[in-house]
Amino acid sequence: METPDSDPSAPSRKADHIQLAFASQVDRAQRDERFNYEPLLAAHPGDRPRPVPFLGKTLSAPLWISSMTGGTGGAGQINHRLARACGEFGLGMGLGSCRSLLNAETHWPDFDVRAEMGEKGLLFANLGIAQIERSLKAGAVDAISAMVQRLRADGLTVHVNPLQEWLQPEGDRIERPPLETIQEFLEQFQAPVMVKEVGQGMGPASLEALLRLPLAAVDFAAQGGTNFSMVELLRGTEQARQAYTGLSRVGHTAPEMVEMVHALYNTLANQALCRQIIVSGGIRDFLDGYWLVNRLPVSAVYAQGSAFLRPAKESYEALQSFVAEQLRGLALAEAYLRVRQA
Repeated sequence: METPDSDPSAPSRKADHIQLAFASQVDRAQRDERFNYEPLLAAHPGDRPRPVPFLGKTLSAPLWISSMTGGTGGAGQINHRLARACGEFGLGMGLGSCRSLLNAETHWPDFDVRAEMGEKGLLFANLGIAQIERSLKAGAVDAISAMVQRLRADGLTVHVNPLQEWLQPEGDRIERPPLETIQEFLEQFQAPVMVKEVGQGMGPASLEALLRLPLAAVDFAAQGGTNFSMVELLRGTEQARQAYTGLSRVGHTAPEMVEMVHALYNTLANQALCRQIIVSGGIRDFLDGYWLVNRLPVSAVYAQGSAFLRPAKESYEALQSFVAEQLRGLALAEAYLRVRQA
């Protein structure tokens, strides 16, 4: 008769243990030194990490889906799948560049994702600094406000991308320092605004200038993930690649920017009006994200883009499974890992 402690799977499991004992040894050089592992202090968690307040709403996890795409074949389906996952799992999402929506209706369905996400979800529209500059010059900020309202977005992300625009064959020329444009835009635009780069991050002077502004958040978009300067070089001529490839290697990583921002908050104190950060750029998994956000002294979430894009292109079920596993991992990290402070 089977007792409460009997385990019919034990023989096969023990055989697996014997067979895999040597293959499963981890070299000391592979040890992850970012964490203290504390196995005694928590029971097994549930499938979700702790919720976090961010940008005026509550996310079910400190996880943001970075700006994706729109206006091309398959983009609409991807965006709607991502928004559906945000609604199901309580995540935040940034849309890809909404530039095409300012002048035409053609691609509106690609970006109109609020219904899938639900009203509780956190959604930000997205425009480039060149479009903000032109709208200010033309006195057309109201058109941006109308677009954000129609999308039922919670705010607007402004991506600052001078190198990408320079290297893009069809790129715009930026006529003013982006900081001046952002300052003027904040005076005229009423919804929350965050600022991000596009894959090369930002140095300390730029970060300090942004933290002094009443922005909703700063998104790193650091070096290590998708680099849109390199994207444009790959689209361009061989001559351009030979001339400018070095520029694509310039930038700052997410860990480097975390250290910069941490130091800036200590220096600026109450002069830092922006108190929320999205850590993005080269985030490989939940361990990277958990480590980085827990090294910041303010409210922070981490973001991934291409990691979500792969399963979203396959099917909603693939995306659903991917997100669920990431959240289970985050919950496990919260239970048993403590971030080592430098």
